[in-house]
Amino acid sequence: MQIKERCDVWQRMAECGKPIVLYGMGNGADKILSEMERRGLQAAGVFASDGFVRGHSFHGMRVMSYTEACERFEDMLIVIAFASSLPDVLARFDTMDARYETVAPDVPVSGSTYFTWEWFCAHRALLEEACALLADEESRRIFEALVNYKLSGKLCYLREAVSDEREVTNAFVKPETVAAYMDLGAYNGDTVRKMLDAAPGLKTVYAMEPDARNFRKLSQYAQQEERAAVSVYPYAAWSKREDLVFCAEGNRNSTARDHVSSGVPLRQAKERIVAAEAPDTILNGAAVDFIKYDVEGAEREALLGTSVTLRQYAPTLLVSLYHRTEDLYDLPLLVHQLQPRYALYLRRFSYVPAWDINLYCVGGIKEYES
Repeated sequence: MQIKERCDVWQRMAECGKPIVLYGMGNGADKILSEMERRGLQAAGVFASDGFVRGHSFHGMRVMSYTEACERFEDMLIVIAFASSLPDVLARFDTMDARYETVAPDVPVSGSTYFTWEWFCAHRALLEEACALLADEESRRIFEALVNYKLSGKLCYLREAVSDEREVTNAFVKPETVAAYMDLGAYNGDTVRKMLDAAPGLKTVYAMEPDARNFRKLSQYAQQEERAAVSVYPYAAWSKREDLVFCAEGNRNSTARDHVSSGVPLRQAKERIVAAEAPDTILNGAAVDFIKYDVEGAEREALLGTSVTLRQYAPTLLVSLYHRTEDLYDLPLLVHQLQPRYALYLRRFSYVPAWDINLYCVGGIKEYES
């Protein structure tokens, strides 16, 4: 594994000698500012895109426009503090990167572990083990680019690690072969629709979604869908039946936080107690051809909750690898442990920061057809 960087983005901030200016507000910016404060670093300002400034403030700083920030600071280190996959926004990031030193720190969507230089050194052997499991050179190239990005926050590494979603789906998922599909983290049914559009032979769908608002929309969609039998379940995908503390955002970021049994109190109004279930229990021995795991940080538990299905049928898997810092090594190693027959492929779609990192697990047994 070729590592080009020799320090992390937080060390770079401390040593750059430039004003550190955040671009964007929200949860990502909150996390970045919290980590900066922990390290004794201070932001010189925050700006939003021209045309989006409404005279508001963020963490006690008046929000500037990008033009005003350029006028105020002769040179600066721009810290991208929000996520986007929109082409016009990504082009804007590239324009800033060409003019100023620009970074997009890798902050975890779930969990509290940051990809620091110290963390990398402590986990390098596991990262290298996971990288070695990958089945092709492209996967290993993307893996290396992601490690260098996660250390440095540099956009150049993300530009080097972009795959074409349609090509990847056709090559690894092979929608024309999918007759039964399980969607873990089905949101409002959008990914079920997408799979049905691509898979003409798809007749059976199992969809799990724990967020109550999303589940209502998913249920309404399922009742109207005529191309396949879509069964919906209001559970979080987990390793076993259990009650969880769940942050109900009403969007894709709704996520399980902890076990109720651990005594962790509800921290905010959006948190609810939800039922979790092992997908194996829902399938009850039925075979599926494809499972998608996009469960906002619960991927490890969801994989454990499908261990019977993986061992018996080895359906094709799509596993999100970007919610927790540990996911990049932990989930490939876990999949290999649960089903050694899989060939593992890593692909990433266009996003800043490094979201939409997907592990494709291919090599189905399909014993149920014999």
